[in-house]
Amino acid sequence: MNCNIKSLYFCVTDMDRAIAFYEDLLEQNVAVHDEIYSVFDINGFRLGLFAYEKMNEKHTFGSNCLPSLEVDSIGILKSKLSKLKIVFPLTKIGANWVAEFEDSEGNHIEITTPINDRVESKE
Repeated sequence: MNCNIKSLYFCVTDMDRAIAFYEDLLEQNVAVHDEIYSVFDINGFRLGLFAYEKMNEKHTFGSNCLPSLEVDSIGILKSKLSKLKIVFPLTKIGANWVAEFEDSEGNHIEITTPINDRVESKE
């Protein structure tokens, strides 16, 4: 079996607020803007925003599935974290810097960057 994960979506209650949050976080415009399902294209991966209430769906929220975003450097990671609600502080775990934040809709997202001791000692 060949299995690929090509997309995921976040449930949102306010599509415009969620789009604004992710446009700022990802530093790109939404590729598909829709009141029910909007999409960001991240290097071929589809990150969706789903207005579940408009489709009369019920959802139970939890923290057992945690999407993870990777950025290029600790400088970028710290810059992003300075604007976000942190729910797990920046921590060195293995070969990565890791933190967790809450988006505008209450979803928890991990953000990481590889540790680069040579570059980080200069910052």
